[in-house]
Amino acid sequence: MSLETPILLFGGFVALVAGAEGLVRGASRLAMRIGISPLVVGLTVVAFGTSAPELAVSTGAALHGQGDIALGNVIGSNIFNVLFILGLSALITPLVVQQQLVRLDVPLMIVASVLVWLMSLDNTLGRVDGIFLFGGVVAYTVFLIRKSRSETNAAVQAQYADELPAAVSERPLQAWLLNLLLIGGGFVLLVLGAGWLVDGAVMLARAFGVSELIIGLTVIAVGTSLPEVATSVLAALRGERDIAVGNIVGSNLFNIMAVLGATAVVAPSGIPVNDAVQQFDFPVMIAVAVACLPIFFTGYLITRWNGALLFAYYIFYTIWLVFSATGHGLTETYGDAMLYFLLPLTFATLLLFGLREREKRN
Repeated sequence: MSLETPILLFGGFVALVAGAEGLVRGASRLAMRIGISPLVVGLTVVAFGTSAPELAVSTGAALHGQGDIALGNVIGSNIFNVLFILGLSALITPLVVQQQLVRLDVPLMIVASVLVWLMSLDNTLGRVDGIFLFGGVVAYTVFLIRKSRSETNAAVQAQYADELPAAVSERPLQAWLLNLLLIGGGFVLLVLGAGWLVDGAVMLARAFGVSELIIGLTVIAVGTSLPEVATSVLAALRGERDIAVGNIVGSNLFNIMAVLGATAVVAPSGIPVNDAVQQFDFPVMIAVAVACLPIFFTGYLITRWNGALLFAYYIFYTIWLVFSATGHGLTETYGDAMLYFLLPLTFATLLLFGLREREKRN
């Protein structure tokens, strides 16, 4: 492995994080000025901004014929977002969940996850699939913004007063120019970082004889999710819990509908989906999305023990990836045990706790 590989990987990670930070900061302040609520900002502006690295990396990989990296990046990022980032954020401080997430956004995340899995059963995500998925995220975004704009502007500004005080103290013209500059600079860094990261990851895969799918599910998925890590953890520390949780759910929706949608549209012959992804990785992504419902529903609070549970599952999933990458004999047995025993048992337990909590509230 040449010295160029780690330089490209490190440079790509740094550029992606810096670009996402600029994009999120500028977009969030602009959203505040036009009166969008914090939860909707977390679900849209912040979530889409922090998912921009996934979009840049996956579309770039697809254009270069590296479909496994493009697909593995999205699936791996969605699993990482819920299990690792949400788990870590909840370990820092219990996260309050708004009813909208339980009634609308999480069910939509589950439906989108199942839908893209069904679309892939012919072993390809084609251009028509991509157009349908991308149209879904446009409709979802328009709905959320209209819903948020129906709130009173004074109420929204009051919510933002503690979260983004610096934004309201700037002069209007200077603020607009600065925020637009942050957004533009962020996009430039994201594009550069994505190219470097993909090139470095391909070199790494070839150097160690690891498949591009595994690299996409691990190195690239974690790397492109660094903005979500920083955003949600920082939001949790600051007490901005709507943004912390909304960022994860919104990012996952954006990854499925916008990133996979755009990638399938630009890919010359669609995104190939192999049997291993259909039989394990997609089901794990769906199971993780489904598990959010009982966790979020239990008192509308993600407790520290919920966070520890999510974090532990990411460790289990990572162990499976290591087994798979090394060709370990326990790969299939371990995967079946996690997918068909541990996940259903956990979901049933969480559902039981959720029903008991509902009975207490009634």
